[in-house]
Amino acid sequence: MIDWLTGTAFTVAGTGTTRAELLGFATGVLNVWLVARQRIANWPVGIANVLLLMLLFWTAGLYADAGLQVVYVVLGLYGWWAWRYGGERRSRLTVRRTSRREWWALGLAGVALTGALWALLDRATDSTVPLPDALTTALSLLATYGQTRKRVESWWLWIAADLIYIPLYAYKGLYLTAALYLIFLGLCVLGLREWRADLRRGAGATRAPSGPAPVAA
Repeated sequence: MIDWLTGTAFTVAGTGTTRAELLGFATGVLNVWLVARQRIANWPVGIANVLLLMLLFWTAGLYADAGLQVVYVVLGLYGWWAWRYGGERRSRLTVRRTSRREWWALGLAGVALTGALWALLDRATDSTVPLPDALTTALSLLATYGQTRKRVESWWLWIAADLIYIPLYAYKGLYLTAALYLIFLGLCVLGLREWRADLRRGAGATRAPSGPAPVAA
């Protein structure tokens, strides 16, 4: 099965595209679209996607990204549960803003993760891109955690990560994956708009007065 997935499906500009990359492209687009639409099916689709990407990144020498996919599986299972039962009284989650305390925690975690991964990749692997690999790994983890909690600002973290991922994957010869992340970037903008609109609807419902509606004259 692994040999079939790592086999060449077609060639672009003299560079082979594997079946794992092709399937990762399809499941990745579907996954981000489902997240933007707040469909809980995004989590099982996302788990399938990261397993494919794990294989792809390992063979390309992007070791931090490959290891990141293992964490994504865990976060995917947690997100699946949290979206269904993580709200008040085990209800479905609703979109919320990231609090100041959460931002501080995310910022400190991001700096620590980036530094630790950069040092690890630089000293313990043959990675040719240790800093961008580490930075995108940290951003992606923080963004995924934010999405498990339905924090609207998680889309900004994904946008920042995608802006680095696109040239990084092109540099590594993963042209289809670079194109995939260009699509992801557009879907992230869509997701940000959708979630912000949902947040405004929720705020409007909260401000709406209770009691019977006024009778028109």
